[in-house]
Amino acid sequence: MRGKMKVALMTGIGKMEIVERDIPKPAPNEALVKLEYVGICGSDLHYYEAGRIGDFIVKPPFVLGHEPGGTVVEVGSDVRGLKAGDRVALEPGKTCGHCEFCRTGRYNLCPDVIFFATPPVDGVFQEYAAHEAALCFKLPDKVSTMEGALIEPLAVGFHAAITGGARIGQSALVTGAGCIGLVSMLALKAQGVSRVYMTDVVDKRLEKAKALGAFDAINAKDRDPLKVIAEKEGALDLVIETTGSDAAAAQGIGVLKKGGTLVFVGYSPSGTMTLPIGKALDKELTMKTIFRYRHIYPLAIDAVARGSVNIKDIVTNVFDFDDIQNAMDQSVHNKAEIVKSVIKIAG
Repeated sequence: MRGKMKVALMTGIGKMEIVERDIPKPAPNEALVKLEYVGICGSDLHYYEAGRIGDFIVKPPFVLGHEPGGTVVEVGSDVRGLKAGDRVALEPGKTCGHCEFCRTGRYNLCPDVIFFATPPVDGVFQEYAAHEAALCFKLPDKVSTMEGALIEPLAVGFHAAITGGARIGQSALVTGAGCIGLVSMLALKAQGVSRVYMTDVVDKRLEKAKALGAFDAINAKDRDPLKVIAEKEGALDLVIETTGSDAAAAQGIGVLKKGGTLVFVGYSPSGTMTLPIGKALDKELTMKTIFRYRHIYPLAIDAVARGSVNIKDIVTNVFDFDDIQNAMDQSVHNKAEIVKSVIKIAG
């Protein structure tokens, strides 16, 4: 396929511009996908606002976006099992396949990963993307391409829930009711966790959490989560911490029962956290961390297809591609109202 496509470039801090580039030509092992929806992730907003996340520094012009869903329009000569017309979700990280982490199945830890919208690798706020066919997962008829774009954050939630050993009959807390908090809650419920509490300080997010099935949604400015959970539950089996906040992590340690598990997902802005480690030691807690996900896309797609996870309802705002400057600005400056934004590229 030849021709031009529209691409949204980050040209500076807080600046977006739509330009034309050549439609990419797929390599023999790649599929060319016409993108229909791309989610706006918190990392996109960090890069847009600050130009960096830790050691990852944006050097404009740069293409953001790593949560895509779309339809295959062409496949390379070596591709089998995928054809034009297939609707797909794209797993954004291409790994080396040869390091110790790839060889032992922990490919998310590959030091040479090429990941959409992680500097210096461009993302996919654009009309077409050529991507390794093995990382383009077919969507069942009942799963839309917008839901396909949401599989990426959902994979994070499932990786957190599975890493924490989530299972039927447990009770849990998710600290933070942003996108990753919400998908973690949905994943916990899909894994059979009976009661999932949510905390945040933004009412809109807590309302969304309650609508999606949280057992209780606690505004930590108004109610003490430790007291609420102690009265209703006693103590909890599992906490998933998505905020990167010292206070939220301390609450998580406080509500866990002895022998419980705390999974850290959110990044602290400073890269460090201060924790009440004495309490954690007294309880003999298990603390775990996750980085992205591995081997999760098929599971997550199946959960959406079977109705175990209502992923589409985490979306609060859909913006047209031509309105991407406003979409980014609104997502940065209106966090009290916008929980999850998606860019409609085409379709």
